[in-house]
Amino acid sequence: METQTPQAIASLSNVSKIYGNGTTQVIALNDVSVDFRAGEFTAIMGPSGSGKSTMLHTLAGLDSVTSGKISIDGKEITGLSDKDLTKFRRDHIGFIFQSFNLIPTLSAHDNIELPMRLAGRKIDAKWMASIVDSLQLTERLTHKPYQLSGGQQQRVAVARALVARPAILVADEPTGNLDSVTTAEVLNLLRSAVDQLKQTVIMVTHDRHAAAIADRVLIVKDGQIVADLDHPTADEIAQVA
Repeated sequence: METQTPQAIASLSNVSKIYGNGTTQVIALNDVSVDFRAGEFTAIMGPSGSGKSTMLHTLAGLDSVTSGKISIDGKEITGLSDKDLTKFRRDHIGFIFQSFNLIPTLSAHDNIELPMRLAGRKIDAKWMASIVDSLQLTERLTHKPYQLSGGQQQRVAVARALVARPAILVADEPTGNLDSVTTAEVLNLLRSAVDQLKQTVIMVTHDRHAAAIADRVLIVKDGQIVADLDHPTADEIAQVA
């Protein structure tokens, strides 16, 4: 059984996820073991139904596992109660989705701070300022979502995820609804979160060009990791995927 190495910030150990039973049974993940290293950008790719989103959702505690163990930041989360898991997600995992999930009546500044305030946690003003600066949002903090471009709204969503200093940042098809220019902008800011803010990013994508911006690319088929690529090009990804 694969164990969590010291440099791993998150691990799946012999994780399986099965939906249904009998003739309707679907094996979404089949005995998967993998470590995710701290301060690294990992992309997860695979065809529709391959298990890539299930892998991300179980890793982030959004879905339960049928068997196996998941550890994040030294804590095994597979045995936590719903209440404890919710608190752990809030304190250790940042989420970025296709939809920005911003509150339309709040400014960018208030959207960024909202989860921390709801959790009753003190906001580190210096850290928030560094995030806002690195994401080039300083001049947009008073704007409401409708006054921002798609790329700017996604920047706000990323800032909101980062302000809590999560152990990992998970992104589920973050560019799926964006045009090519905004897609490049969002991918660059995720890259910057790793390079400048030392964040760990794990992203699911169907786009090999988006995946190529990552340090590492995992190819998933039939609920298993079939390739683990180090700094691949889009063409190298295409040959495997």
